[in-house]
Amino acid sequence: MENRDPAHSDYIVYVDESGDHSLESINARYPLFVLAFCVFQKDHYVQKVIPSLSKLKISTFGHEMIVLHEQEIRKKTGVFNKLSLQRRENLLQALSDLVSEIDVVFIPIIIDKCALKELGADPPHIYHLAMRLGLEKLYRFLQERDQQNHLTHVIFEARGRCEDLALELEFRRICDGQNSLQLKLPFEVFIADKKTNSAGLQIADIAARPIGLSFLRPNQPNRAFAVLEEKLYQEGHKQGEPFVFSIKAKGPKVVLEAQTPVG
Repeated sequence: MENRDPAHSDYIVYVDESGDHSLESINARYPLFVLAFCVFQKDHYVQKVIPSLSKLKISTFGHEMIVLHEQEIRKKTGVFNKLSLQRRENLLQALSDLVSEIDVVFIPIIIDKCALKELGADPPHIYHLAMRLGLEKLYRFLQERDQQNHLTHVIFEARGRCEDLALELEFRRICDGQNSLQLKLPFEVFIADKKTNSAGLQIADIAARPIGLSFLRPNQPNRAFAVLEEKLYQEGHKQGEPFVFSIKAKGPKVVLEAQTPVG
């Protein structure tokens, strides 16, 4: 990328979640919290990802101003309520094809909320725990590519003033050294308005729930995950193996485990 600040890394990261981070009322059908980190090489993101998503939207809707949300597509709400069955199927297939064709790495953190709740009093804040684990994995990813000494921007979608302030404060604490690596992490947070038409945030949004479902129901057909699984970051594992991370309660501790879906 021309005129890029040499202090910045070659990568940009977009983050979105699936499920809520409350332990008070757990949905038995989806007792998970998933935080999906989507990592793009900047040149590829600008030259391929953004134009491809814009082209897909114009082909489907006639313009590129629609912001894609997995939940709205799945529940057929908003503008997606106007799509015929065939047009909706064409959109889903086009999204799968797009993710298959672009270069993106997914770093998913999946938290089993029931297991976490079993810890009893004073469990960790789920979102903050997932964010710390994801940032630590992101650091290792960048380290493998000799980018750990450059600043990487991590973009989150806004969730509300109080939550955004808490997220930013915890993000800075983690990057200041309050992490299991005991390192200062070279990341800068940016919180984008929910209406922002960001290709990276939309891809993160679309990816998070299928990744969670692959863990929750590994034998259930999952067209979206069939594409995503080949793009998961697997430190110490062969690229392309189905592999996600989950949080399990073990005795008095919470540990990060590697889990391979059965299906």
